[in-house]
Amino acid sequence: MLDLEKTLYDLCLPLVQKTDALSVKTMASANEKETLLYVYADDADIARLIGRKGVIAGSIRSMMSAAARASKQRILVKFEAY
Repeated sequence: MLDLEKTLYDLCLPLVQKTDALSVKTMASANEKETLLYVYADDADIARLIGRKGVIAGSIRSMMSAAARASKQRILVKFEAY
């Protein structure tokens, strides 16, 4: 089975400057077909991960959806600053 936390972490790692502040957590969801992933990072790094008009965040979400397609899960990615 694919480790979605590790995949998302590996996608975000090259985009942040404070790598020690980056973490990815899986949270419980009301729907069993849904996986909720939170990306926690520094304020400046969250802005970098979201990008202008959310372009980078949209790309990360698209890649995660493609990665989870085999497990037939819906992936929701949220970005939070410390």
